[in-house]
This record gives sequence, C-alpha cells and structure tokens, in this order.
Amino acid sequence: MSDARPLVGWYVHHHGAGHVTRFTAVRPHLAARVVVFSSLPAPAGLPADTEWVLLPRDDGPAASRSGDGADLDPRDASPTVRGLLHWAPLHHPGHSARLAAIAGWVGEHRPAAFVVDVSVEVALLVRLLGVPPVVVTQPGDRSDEPHLLAFRAAERVLAPWAPGLHASPALDVAADRVRTVGGISRFAGRPRAVRPTASAGPRVLVLPGGGDGGAGRLADDVARAAAVTPGASWTLLGGEAGAWVDDPWELLSTADVVVTAAGQNSVADLAAAGARAVVVPQGRPFDEQGATSRLLADRGLAVVVDGWPADEAWPALLDRALATTPDWSTWQVEGAPARAAAVVAEVASWQR
Repeated sequence: MSDARPLVGWYVHHHGAGHVTRFTAVRPHLAARVVVFSSLPAPAGLPADTEWVLLPRDDGPAASRSGDGADLDPRDASPTVRGLLHWAPLHHPGHSARLAAIAGWVGEHRPAAFVVDVSVEVALLVRLLGVPPVVVTQPGDRSDEPHLLAFRAAERVLAPWAPGLHASPALDVAADRVRTVGGISRFAGRPRAVRPTASAGPRVLVLPGGGDGGAGRLADDVARAAAVTPGASWTLLGGEAGAWVDDPWELLSTADVVVTAAGQNSVADLAAAGARAVVVPQGRPFDEQGATSRLLADRGLAVVVDGWPADEAWPALLDRALATTPDWSTWQVEGAPARAAAVVAEVASWQR
C-alpha cells in the first residue's frame, strides 16, 4: 500500500541555531514525510519519517580551478551576482555540490512542496525544478532585490510573527501569499513551571546570544553584573562558561528576569514563558534584531538596551524589567507551530 502522506523537502540554513530550532518546533505538527537538507548535523531525536541530508559548505576556502595550489575565497568569486542573489560563488565545489544534491533529490522524488528556511538560491532552484516553495521570511528590511525575487517565486511566504506586528512593505509583492502564523517557540503549549516563593532576590537568566563578544566575554560580563546586584542570583546558559541544559523550560519559565538577544526564537520563547526581559539586540543582516527590539520597546514587552550595559546600570535595569507587565498574548505563540505546519500542508496538498 502506498503512503498517502505528501513528501516535503526542507532546507535549514546553517547560520546559528534558530532555523533548526524552528524546524523541530514545526515538524511534529506536519503529517508528511520530510527530507531535510542542511550543512548542520542532524539534531537528536528526529521524528519518524524524517531524513536528514548533510550538505557540503560553500562559505569556506576551496581549491582553485587554476591548479596553482591557491585557495579560492568564495567572497572573491562574485557571490552576489552583482546584487541579483545573496550567495552563489563561482567555481566553488561546495556550492555546486549542495545545489546538485537538492536538484538530484527533487528530480528523483518529486516532492509535493519544499520549505526554504532560508535561502534565496534554494527557493529559486526548487521553483525552477517545478516544486512550490514555502519561503520563511524574517523581520527587518527585506526590500533588496534577492529577497523580492524569492518572495515573488514563493507559493507561500511564512512569516513567524503575529498579524499586524511587523510592518514589512517588501512582502507586498506577495501580499496574497503571505501567512503570518505567530511567534514559533519550541515551548508553545507547555505549562509554565511554578515560580518559587520569593524568599530571596530576583532570579536572572542569561540566554546564549544575550551579549556580544563571545562566550568568554559574556561570562565575565555576567559575573560583573552579579557583583553589582548582590540581591540577585544570575544563571548563564550555554557557552564555555555557562551551564548546559537540554531542556531549559523550567529555568526560563521561573526566572524573574531573562536577558537575551532579539532573535525570533529567543523572543518567541520569552512569550511562551510570559517572561520579563532585558533584550540586548545583536547586529544581524537586514537589521533583523534591530527591527524586533524596536517593536518590543514600542509595545512595552521588554526593556531594550543598545549593547551590553555598563556594570553600574544593572540594578536600575533589573528594577525596570521587574516593573513591567508584558502582554505576550500579542505574540500569538500558542498554536503557532501547528499554524506553520498547516501552511506547508496546504501547499503540499495541491495536485494537478
């Protein structure tokens, strides 16, 4: 008996952990067979009927075609095609091999849909091969030519924020195909842990990416912040000096203040936990975290600072964060992973 569930391809970008985290949040809600393509290793605990194809990298030096022993730097190989694309370096074997792997699989298996999170080049490739792409977008200024090209090529544009939150005029080119599903958190739907009785000072949780300068510097910054706030207890997750916790939900949902960057997954996790927060946006392409942090400040959802604060600023910052009453319902995290899966299922169900 043939399997009636659709076959779906899924591209997961290798920058940071956010794209793979989003995939693992959405995947359990999608009734499909899924094959993932990524340069990242497969995460633990993949659901059944999920295959992970490891792609070669195309962002490092490679042997030059000249045969002179010199390495080819992809940054010097016309990667943007004079502004048409984001990353398509000439004569890079990793770039050729990764696109060939996707094209070969598409040609052999003819998937019903292909989720692209995120790559303009992969979105265009699968559409040229006759497969409808579901393109995941992100906050910030996406009005450049490559993004507009991907939005036009997309069968659906999946926006992981709630309707009315992010003003994104670039999406007007696909207005009838944009689906805003709410903030996607891996913790959506989980009951919050009970906060202990406040017998001591506030509990401050610092998430990876909450500061700039690397894990070692962040650990030093947190230690100094703790020294000037003797009534508070500070916990740093991740990094070389931080505690590694496979499931940080209890820590996140019982913290009195969370210090984090303004990445999509981090903010969605704040919303799922109903957390009070100090948000330290990091520099990202297209002003992604800047746009999100401005929205958080405008809506009164978090205390936003421009860069890691000076040591002496922390007592007042914690007081400000503790005084906030954020209404995270506006982020619409409940049901967002299922709504995202429904967008993919809708595209995958189209047959002619």
